[in-house]
Amino acid sequence: MGATQGAVRGGAYSRGVAAQDRHGAFGSDSFGRAAERAARFFGTPRYIAGQTLLVIAWITLNSVALIKHWDPSPFIMLNLAFSTQAAYAAPLILLAQTRQADRDKIQEDLEEKRHDATTKHGEQRVAAIKAETDRLTQLLESNTDLTRQDKELTEQVATLTREIHGMLTKRS
Repeated sequence: MGATQGAVRGGAYSRGVAAQDRHGAFGSDSFGRAAERAARFFGTPRYIAGQTLLVIAWITLNSVALIKHWDPSPFIMLNLAFSTQAAYAAPLILLAQTRQADRDKIQEDLEEKRHDATTKHGEQRVAAIKAETDRLTQLLESNTDLTRQDKELTEQVATLTREIHGMLTKRS
């Protein structure tokens, strides 16, 4: 078993992947992990439903005359809140994508090493099978040759036996 294959199977490479994941492009800090969690949350139905309810409530409360209008139409504060949220969400999403791309690259490298090890092992097995087949072919040819020689010798013994028997029967 090669060093790479042993490391892959033994988990040393996997531990290296985990260490590299913790110390990726954005370090091992909690900010990167929190950014990923936030970026993943932005795409959930719960977030979209919550944001929709917040917008409906905001517009309703600012449209109904029962309370003071702190953000009258065209809802500049709401637009400012969305702009601020988008200004932070976009980099967080890019950060999460970068970290995921790093993990994907590591996983791809791991799979490539596994594939290479499997291919090498397969090639070794094919070579061993070919060598064994060649050896069996040689044994079969040798056996065929011995069988032919045995047949020839048996025929010679039979011929000699007939000749000896013929000579002995002529003398008697």
